[in-house]
Amino acid sequence: MKKIFLDANVVLDLLDAVRPEHHASRRVIEKIIRNGHRAVVTEDILTTVYSIVKDKQRALQFFEFALTHWDVVTFGEKLILDAIALCREDTGLDFEDVTQSLAAKKAKCSILVTNDRNFYFCGVSLVSSVQALSKIEAFKTRDLHLIC
Repeated sequence: MKKIFLDANVVLDLLDAVRPEHHASRRVIEKIIRNGHRAVVTEDILTTVYSIVKDKQRALQFFEFALTHWDVVTFGEKLILDAIALCREDTGLDFEDVTQSLAAKKAKCSILVTNDRNFYFCGVSLVSSVQALSKIEAFKTRDLHLIC
């Protein structure tokens, strides 16, 4: 089982059929579930998604599903202080991206799925929703070889 971190834009893509990456993000989440992996998000992503989506009741229903099937990571004081330090060193960094990336690392995720082209890299492989489709399939294939 692999842990796969989902950025807010991937969750938004899933909940909003009009967004360009809706179908790819939906397929990513279906593959995560079907292949026995764990999706990971932060509490912050849930609140961000809720504030953006129009259908609040659908979002709440989805969150109930997510809490049952996904891991929800908290930032904690150390992670926030680490993000502050990184953003002080490089003023061009996006604090939100840094915290999400550090949370993915904290949760020991194999990949971080984001459709943001300039996402902060902290050692967890960054892939788009489209790229994640083949990565998740590769996890499954590799895991099968280990079992056989």
